[in-house]
Amino acid sequence: MLDDAGRRLLRHLLDAPETPVAELARRAGMTPATAARRIERLRADGVLRGQHAVIDWRALGYSVGVSLRFTLDKTDPRAFDEFQAAARKVPEVIEMQTFLGRVDVRLALVARDMAHYQEVYRARILTLPHIADIEALMHISSIKSTRALPV
Repeated sequence: MLDDAGRRLLRHLLDAPETPVAELARRAGMTPATAARRIERLRADGVLRGQHAVIDWRALGYSVGVSLRFTLDKTDPRAFDEFQAAARKVPEVIEMQTFLGRVDVRLALVARDMAHYQEVYRARILTLPHIADIEALMHISSIKSTRALPV
């Protein structure tokens, strides 16, 4: 799918997505026109799905991060859809994932402090539909966080 030049270009793009195409081309050892065509092909093929801002939530005053793992009461066939629809409405939820196994859904949540977390937990999380069990894990530190693949 990718040749060596394409992998070099993708590595540099992953490392610094804000880098201008001309500089990416120089780093990857190709002309700017070739780099631009290859980047456009990666987008067209669905390999590149956009560029994202990486926000440091702590810098914005959110000092508490929590991973909430839910097991849902699956006796209602609408349980997943209704839970997800309600969870999407909680502004402090920054990520939602579903799983096969004992845990059905994981929500990543941020709060300004423990009082704010307690308020969100009681008023918005505990009221989500179809919850059979919840496990909360307090985020202490990030050791590795990347979306890069070994290309």
